[in-house]
Amino acid sequence: MSQQHSAARATTPTPAAAVPTVVGHRDWWRDAVIYQVYPRSFADSDGDGMGDLEGVRSRLPYLRDLGVDAVWLSPFYASPQADAGYDVADYREVDPMFGSLLDADALIRDTRDLGLRIIVDLVPNHSSDQHEWFKRALADGPGSPLRDRYHFRPGKGENGELPPNDWESVFGGPAWTRVDDGEWYLHLFAPEQPDFNWEHPAVGDEFRSILRFWLDMGVDGFRIDVAHGLVKAEGLPDLGVHDQLKLLGNDVTPFFDQDGVHEIYRQWRLILDEYSGGRIFVAEAWTPTVERTANYVRPDELHQAFNFQYLSTDWDAKELRTVIDRTLEAMRPVSAPSTWVLSNHDVTRHATRFANPPGLGTQIRLAGDRGLGLRRARAATLLMLALPGSAYVYQGEELGLPDVVDLPDEVRQDPAYFRGAGQDGFRDGCRVPIPWTREGSSYGFGDGGSWLPQPSGWGELSVAAQQGVAGSTLELYRTALRIRRTRPDLGAGDSVEWLTAPEGVLAFRRGEFVCVANTSGEPVRIPSYGRVLLTSGDEIAETAGGATLPADTTVWWTTA
Repeated sequence: MSQQHSAARATTPTPAAAVPTVVGHRDWWRDAVIYQVYPRSFADSDGDGMGDLEGVRSRLPYLRDLGVDAVWLSPFYASPQADAGYDVADYREVDPMFGSLLDADALIRDTRDLGLRIIVDLVPNHSSDQHEWFKRALADGPGSPLRDRYHFRPGKGENGELPPNDWESVFGGPAWTRVDDGEWYLHLFAPEQPDFNWEHPAVGDEFRSILRFWLDMGVDGFRIDVAHGLVKAEGLPDLGVHDQLKLLGNDVTPFFDQDGVHEIYRQWRLILDEYSGGRIFVAEAWTPTVERTANYVRPDELHQAFNFQYLSTDWDAKELRTVIDRTLEAMRPVSAPSTWVLSNHDVTRHATRFANPPGLGTQIRLAGDRGLGLRRARAATLLMLALPGSAYVYQGEELGLPDVVDLPDEVRQDPAYFRGAGQDGFRDGCRVPIPWTREGSSYGFGDGGSWLPQPSGWGELSVAAQQGVAGSTLELYRTALRIRRTRPDLGAGDSVEWLTAPEGVLAFRRGEFVCVANTSGEPVRIPSYGRVLLTSGDEIAETAGGATLPADTTVWWTTA
């Protein structure tokens, strides 16, 4: 830990109520491009191999120049790190590996001074088993009122030796762990992540207080982790015969997407609306359908919900058009923006997903065809950024980073990897620290190596290797975001005008803007729609009769 961090922890920052409000319209989130920072893998300021808040702060000008509107930070709270910070021991403290509250305060202020907004992660479904509430509940034993803040139950069987029900953990194995006094507690994720009981009023009171704490610090909103999981069906009924639970699955279950979650978010919305400046909530809500996702963004609830149906769609024109249409139709009645996303810290990067055959899902262990994956990833990005609504960019996708699929087993840290049968447990591959320079002990990530090993050749994908290089993926993103920001027919909206196109091709118009994406794998002849603004790959060949669009390429046109 640096001297700066050590000294900073001795002082509590003042609330950032006086921080200048970012210039922009109140509904900025309807067309925002928001960049996800995974703090441990973004930038390391003190050479300990772990990214930190000061590292993020030092790279903020890069994000401003990239052209995004806001930054979302994955958890940096005090945590034993059993699940990369998604096991929170104290929601009002920064983990020392990331810095201090003063570092968080400085980061929030600098972000807003640069004209950006900042969103932080909130983890309300579960805490760490090192949270003071849970430790006291264990110590007090059966019958303690503190145990009612979690889901403690007696077991089944003659001596209570069987779990209370048949629920399974997303990370594999039973969703219940037995403690020394014989009772069991529920954890839909790792045993170190006991689920809160949201029927208990103290839980709601605590999280409303946590919201106010960070809003007073000056954050612009919250990404809600497992937003679909807070409320469980009454009586915790058995699930019955089923396949091993997958977080990315679409099954209706008694522990996900229960209607009771919506009353919680209506209460939270009242708090958020007390604060000026357009503060927002975005839901991580895995639901069976995009129509169910729309329930989370009704006018008196949350503002955005990640479109995981879109993220899960293969690079196929017919499938993409179906999910785009269903999304726009579902969001229109609730007056919410569609929120598009291609990658995040929980799924294989789309440059690798699209490098492999379709149908393999969002957890892929194969490198696939790197050139094909990058070509499709660039094309998919231009398609996403042309759609009506908001979009999220995961750190490193603007560099075209692939997943690191060959990490040695001994360096893996994903808890699912060690529990066998849950998710594939290979999320570490998308979490490898990103490269900033061509050379150095960690390609500019820091001066002391990196917490996950970076591949050889990582420097050729770095910011330094791509910055200012025509045709690089970084410059493609910068150009696309600049065009998107300056064109009134891009960004917010709730509809597209589909144009006739060959099989395997998507074509739509938005005002004087036209987007055409070729997913067919072969060059196709299309009409010429005017002047080309941007293409994801090779230049298209135009003739008097139209144009030839290369395989796996998206092109933006203006008809003006």
